[in-house]
Amino acid sequence: MTNYLDFEKPLAEIEGKAEELRALARANDEMDIEAEAAALDKKAADMLVDLYKSLTPWRKCQVARHPARPHCKDYIEALFTEYTPLAGDRNFADDHAVMGGLARLGDRPVMVIGHEKGHDTKSRIERNFGMARPEGYRKAVRLMELAHKFGLPVVTLVDTAGAYPGKGAEERGQSEAIARATEKCLQIGVPLVSVIIGEGGSGGAVAFATANRVAMLEHSIYSVISPEGCASILWKDGGKMREAAEALRLTAQDLQKLGVADRVITEPLGGAHRDREAAMASVATTIESLLSELDGKSPQKLIEDRRRKFLDIGAKGLAA
Repeated sequence: MTNYLDFEKPLAEIEGKAEELRALARANDEMDIEAEAAALDKKAADMLVDLYKSLTPWRKCQVARHPARPHCKDYIEALFTEYTPLAGDRNFADDHAVMGGLARLGDRPVMVIGHEKGHDTKSRIERNFGMARPEGYRKAVRLMELAHKFGLPVVTLVDTAGAYPGKGAEERGQSEAIARATEKCLQIGVPLVSVIIGEGGSGGAVAFATANRVAMLEHSIYSVISPEGCASILWKDGGKMREAAEALRLTAQDLQKLGVADRVITEPLGGAHRDREAAMASVATTIESLLSELDGKSPQKLIEDRRRKFLDIGAKGLAA
């Protein structure tokens, strides 16, 4: 069953009518409705092109949060082989919002780490909707240290609304854990490539995305705060999220202009959820390309380039 976003309701009606006609035809062999159904398909295809031709920032937020969009677990299962999960922070617990381990991308051994949101009610609760606690970030630090020790490139897949803001997380040092993960990103002497596959929310995302190369899927978002949170603070009205989304410049296209994103990955028409295999294949190609760009660089050069990249963020956009 297809999940439609609010702005896709006219599309849902047309595709629904086409499916109803085909259901009638399956129930009655004498009915010939293919020409009428094909006309509806054509109308739906044209409408899909029109809807996605120039999405507003708020609509991109909706697409980035689509429940059927591929998540970290989907990418790991589809793109990586010999995946061996590593669990726990060796201090408090294992955070299921963060998954990671040793794997191969093609013939290249890597350490892959990412936020996992879950795909249904049960898994979303288990994964805490992709919002990591301190132990999740400490697990990520542990995995990055292992990667550094054994000379393995690190690939991070970012998809979180932000770090978990609960009382227990704060008591266990949430801010410190995020800062340590960000610091570790800057310290490791191996290639670090990050892909924003859905939402990149605040420090919870930066802790994984302080990388040599940052790629974003075409309809993903990356910002210091959610549009709803921004609207609540600035206008005391969460309903002004559309205006906030415009002001935040959170789209992949805006962030590429500012020098935050190095590569924008084209998504299938209608978003990654409409052709998951094609979207994930594009991500794999991009990761391999970005890792190839970093091949042969010394540990010190990788660290220096990573530091310089983040010192220069925004200068490109301001100069323009």
